[in-house]
Amino acid sequence: MIRAGDHLNLGWARLILEELWRLGVRDLCIAPGSRSAPLTLAAADHPHLRSHCHFDERGLGFFALGLAKSSDRPVALITTSGTAVANLYPAVIEARLSRVPLIILSADRPPELIDCGANQAIAQPGLFAGYPVFAQNLPTPELRIDPRFLLGTLDQLWQTLQCNPGPAHLNCPFAEPLYPGQGEPLPDAYLDGLRHWLNHDQPLTRYIQPSALATDKELASWIEFASQPGVIVAGQIPDPAAATAVQALARHLGWPLLADVQSQLRFVPEAITHVDLALHHPGFQQQLAGSRVVLQVGGRLISKRLSQFISQHGWQARWQLDDSAERLVPDYGLDRRLVAPIAAWCQRHIACTPAAPRWDHLDNLSAPVASLLDQRLGHWSELGLAHRLCALVSGPLLLGNSLPARLLDMLGQPRPADDQPGRIFSNRGASGIDGLIATASGIALGMVQENTTGGQPTTLLIGDTSALHDLNSLALLRRPGLNLVLVLVNNDGGSIFTLLPGAAQSPALEGFFRLPHGLDFAHAAAQFGLRYQAPTRLDEFAHSYQRACQGGVTLIECRFPAEEAARQLAELAAACRTLDLPDVADQP
Repeated sequence: MIRAGDHLNLGWARLILEELWRLGVRDLCIAPGSRSAPLTLAAADHPHLRSHCHFDERGLGFFALGLAKSSDRPVALITTSGTAVANLYPAVIEARLSRVPLIILSADRPPELIDCGANQAIAQPGLFAGYPVFAQNLPTPELRIDPRFLLGTLDQLWQTLQCNPGPAHLNCPFAEPLYPGQGEPLPDAYLDGLRHWLNHDQPLTRYIQPSALATDKELASWIEFASQPGVIVAGQIPDPAAATAVQALARHLGWPLLADVQSQLRFVPEAITHVDLALHHPGFQQQLAGSRVVLQVGGRLISKRLSQFISQHGWQARWQLDDSAERLVPDYGLDRRLVAPIAAWCQRHIACTPAAPRWDHLDNLSAPVASLLDQRLGHWSELGLAHRLCALVSGPLLLGNSLPARLLDMLGQPRPADDQPGRIFSNRGASGIDGLIATASGIALGMVQENTTGGQPTTLLIGDTSALHDLNSLALLRRPGLNLVLVLVNNDGGSIFTLLPGAAQSPALEGFFRLPHGLDFAHAAAQFGLRYQAPTRLDEFAHSYQRACQGGVTLIECRFPAEEAARQLAELAAACRTLDLPDVADQP
């Protein structure tokens, strides 16, 4: 709270952080700077907010993103003015597209110091274009402005995040003085209009929203939809409770569940395993084509083959459910778009729909694909690692973008039914390769703070180019108490380009797309004080991983030939097309 002797800038900063705490913020991510001193000093004095500092604003943004993902709460960031703010842009884009609530408090020069040659002064309002779900340029603090304006602005920001999660930008100009002991102290009557607010620990404004229930007409339409042979496709579902509700709906309807690895459902018993590979076989496609309707929950499917099947099949009805109104179907082929909280919607529609037996035999048809993978991927290879990893991971898992996410979605071997892996995270909003180490650090810290890991470490599966892109963020892994395993796949450059026919056949592949670097990460691990392992066999990797799970941070580097994954995937696709699948007519 405001203290005796505080000047106006520091008083505003204290009010901002106090209201954010009352609204529900618990973590502040701070990069050093002078113009942001009022906010930083207010953070240092706040008795309840946890502060996390990092020298690199770009990494700090992704660290905050990971922390918000794992804590399921908005996280606030404090930066100084100038390009410090611009370095948050990649994380802001990812936060908007993956609907993660971040609150950016960017310090700024007052208007009279913009566009006049003043140091570290750029035009910051609107810097993030249309990506923030809420953006406001605050006035420079003045005594004539009622402090209730400041608190009410934060309350409106928070309400916006509840309805539409994403990044919010509050640009905060501060004129000097910036530090305590300078300038005139606030008058005693400054908080007279906040007497009621000062007597409790609630926000100034409380919003109440009535709940909306489905109409009888909508329920009748659903019952007709659900009475047909259908399939549920689970895309990106960050919330485990929502994923569990989707699983229960699939079981209740008797519909097969085709689950993306980002859905938290890829490895549950109801999910059809290795769908991407199984779709190579005409028999599997034929059986899947027996479904007349599809309910897709969430979006951003990793499997291009599954996306193409959904787009090209002649559905009688195609619905999509998500708690956001954003467009999540690139082919615009939906008949109905359901915008509702996923868990509540599923539970309500289970209650009004008769249970039905399974209509399909897709699980039996996909079993030979699983056997094929067990036979072919038992040796040290990039595909073998992807197949084996999920059988080892018990805690949270962050999937790197580019090739790692695709391979795990396609090949991941499930754990036993009573031993499911932990929560799966991804940065698949914009699907950039930047900030993944920082994001993993934030996730790991959030899991420790929330005490939701069950003693298991957070695992990051990342490619070498992505790791080089975020090397500064290895400094974030030195935090005491952090438990994280960084599985780094080093195939000497962007080997995903070897899977893309246009790039793979180009003479410019090596020098302009894949960019081989010839580096290993042993010295990087040593520089940042991380434990390091470099296994060369699958059994050795399993031993290294299990030892790393005992605590601390370990970088496990797994090196593979650049073109091996592309060759093996082509061989697997050919083998899947000729598999001897059971005749569905003979199924019970």
